[in-house]
Amino acid sequence: MKVVVQRAKDAQVTVEGDVVGKIKAGVMVLVGMTHDDTEADAEYLAEKIAHLRIFEDESGKMNSSLLDIEGEVLSVSQFTLYGDCRKGRRPNYMNAAKPDYANKLYEIFNQKLKEKGLHVETGTFGAMMDVQFTNDGPVTLIIESK
Repeated sequence: MKVVVQRAKDAQVTVEGDVVGKIKAGVMVLVGMTHDDTEADAEYLAEKIAHLRIFEDESGKMNSSLLDIEGEVLSVSQFTLYGDCRKGRRPNYMNAAKPDYANKLYEIFNQKLKEKGLHVETGTFGAMMDVQFTNDGPVTLIIESK
């Protein structure tokens, strides 16, 4: 699995004009899965995201985690994270997991975040989505489970 974690002051995702997920301060997470990802990968990334020290403490240092600040998560499925752009001009998405498998793993990932005590909002799997957020910092990290 691969995620892009972006510290956010706020974030929302809209599908066909309707807001389907919205958070206040926390992280906006783009989530991609490949064929051989498992529940263990979802658990690893949920644990990593919950405890990443990317928020400022009282002295202005990035020492606080999402759990410490009681931040929220906007999780958006993103198969294009596994787009291979090395050849030609059109990305090859052969490394992205098939939709049924990816959706199952995406739901497991979101559940693992909730089990950590986080408030999680999501987009709509497989839909065309408009995502808006205010990147705080900016702080953006790419994390892979393997």
